[in-house]
Amino acid sequence: MHTLPINPSAPEFLAKGKASIRNLPVSLFAAVMGLCGLALCWRLAHRSLAAPAFVGEAIGALALFVFVLMSVGYVAKLTKYPRAVQAEFLHPMASSFFNTIAISLLLLSTIVAPYSAPAAHALWVVGALAAVVLSFLAISRLLKGQVDASHAVPAWLISGVAPLNIPATGGHMPMAWAAEVSLVGGAIGLVLAFVLFAMIFSRLVHREPFPLAMTPSLMILVAPFGVGFLAYIHIVGSVDRCAALLFYFGLFMFAVVAPKVFRPSVRFSPGWWAIGFPMAALVNAALRYADFLASGPLLFLAGALLSALSLALAILTVRTVKVALSGELFT
Repeated sequence: MHTLPINPSAPEFLAKGKASIRNLPVSLFAAVMGLCGLALCWRLAHRSLAAPAFVGEAIGALALFVFVLMSVGYVAKLTKYPRAVQAEFLHPMASSFFNTIAISLLLLSTIVAPYSAPAAHALWVVGALAAVVLSFLAISRLLKGQVDASHAVPAWLISGVAPLNIPATGGHMPMAWAAEVSLVGGAIGLVLAFVLFAMIFSRLVHREPFPLAMTPSLMILVAPFGVGFLAYIHIVGSVDRCAALLFYFGLFMFAVVAPKVFRPSVRFSPGWWAIGFPMAALVNAALRYADFLASGPLLFLAGALLSALSLALAILTVRTVKVALSGELFT
């Protein structure tokens, strides 16, 4: 049986050897997710750690700017190279990253909420609809059968994490039906995330290791538990022991995958943005749980994780801008 390439950062639909908007990967929307997550963490840190308020707002503005840039670029790619976008959408691994657009919209709804309620509501509604539709398409494709087990990569989890972001970001929605939509997103996301996590875990145990370029994507294994914590507390309205179980397992998974991801042998690529949102979700959960327990040690841990995340995303931002200006990002 023909096996498709396992590295979605360099699939067969890229134009090799020359700079072109055709090579702009949809996975780069993960940068928006990471920056949004970092902005929301700093907003929480303003309350919990007395961090300056402007830091979170400035990062949020940067996330919105990056989203606009990415949207313009990807629309240009769709206009000029529709077959390349189609190939990306049909690819067994790269297709999962289309849900990063939906997650970006959901997160941006929270970023802009203090400034424009109508804009926040519109972003959330469009993001929620896109998350459910894209997850439906992804799972329908899997259930056709004959899927190569080697394609079960961490990016698949995005199809479960995306609907989880509906309740995680829907707390500020005033519409009467928003709570029910959050329940729908939570139900879809929670079950899908655990099913896909088990499939990916099995592939990691029984198949060959990922290429080094895909190593940062291992951090996505943390996302269902950090986002699951946030979705759960928004649905039930409080932090309880079930939420604590999600948080602590997410922390455990972070401890497991971090030494595998943060290695000098793993060279920089835009794929490194896969670490941003999962870490941000864990930091967000840590800050909320530390607040709930009024725990000094947990608050210290949350601050340490926030510092590490901020440093990592600052480095990624600088490196990404550098390769974008040099044209390497589009080759």
